[in-house]
Amino acid sequence: MIPRGRDREGRGASPVRRLARMAALKPIVFALLTPLCGLWLGASSAGGPERIIKDDLGRPFPLPASTPARIVSMAPNITEILFALGLGPNVVGVTRFCDYPPEARALPKIGGLVDPNVEIIQSLAPDLVIAFRGNPLRVIDRLSGLKLPAFVLDIGNGLNALYPLIERIGLVTRKEKEAAALESGLKARQMAVEDALGNVAARPRVFVILYSQGLWTCGGGSYLTDVIARAGGVNIAAEMPKKWVLYSPERILRDNPDAVFVLSKSGADFEKARDWLSHDAHLESVTAVAGRRIYFLDENSASRFGPRLLDILTEMARELHPDRFGGKP
Repeated sequence: MIPRGRDREGRGASPVRRLARMAALKPIVFALLTPLCGLWLGASSAGGPERIIKDDLGRPFPLPASTPARIVSMAPNITEILFALGLGPNVVGVTRFCDYPPEARALPKIGGLVDPNVEIIQSLAPDLVIAFRGNPLRVIDRLSGLKLPAFVLDIGNGLNALYPLIERIGLVTRKEKEAAALESGLKARQMAVEDALGNVAARPRVFVILYSQGLWTCGGGSYLTDVIARAGGVNIAAEMPKKWVLYSPERILRDNPDAVFVLSKSGADFEKARDWLSHDAHLESVTAVAGRRIYFLDENSASRFGPRLLDILTEMARELHPDRFGGKP
């Protein structure tokens, strides 16, 4: 409560009251200082101005003053990044696909990527929900309507988009230092691969296959196309604009890749896929198959736009250019 005597003199009044008196005495001064009044009115409980940022849908989002205690993740790569930032204890809900790190498997499930359960999310009482643009917009709208703080992020088309994604998650969780350290380490690993490859001239033609899904492969819209290029290869499906496309055996025979990477969940699945390519798919004459240049890639790591993409980059580069990493060509 403002002391009345001081208020009458104008010395103990609130900033808004003082500006009002100044307006009566000096309109020009009032006009100049009015924007400051807006900052004071928008002050957070901590005493500083509330900072508003925008998510990747362009929606305004009030930046929390401190690290949220209860976070719901609506995508596996977001879950992985949250744990990498040391926020595992703060995560209270994840999708049924969030299986990395292993600790995430024991957390309450909110549903899938396209069918998250809003009622379950609400029951978890989150003070931050991190979604991605693959989640249904109607779900995001419902969360907003329930006054649940939902921050939506996009997934980039190239490896370099990973770093601003980590930075954004670090910002909205107030783990800026941890995010900067994670970025620095990942960038150092990327630079090590690029330095090893140098100005490599021969770039093998690469085909990536998703095991047990026929001849589905990553197209030009997939971030894996960029990873292949940075590993010193060329994706034979890069001219197809979609993220995932279905190839025919005839087209693979025509494009004739030098190397095939199989996205598999296990070594056993990889062996089955290699046998299938060698015998049942009638691709014996393809250069990669005839030369047994068929390689395993962990599907879990490669299918998440997260920190483990640097593992995929390194493995691809080593297989495509072993001579640059101390191996035999």
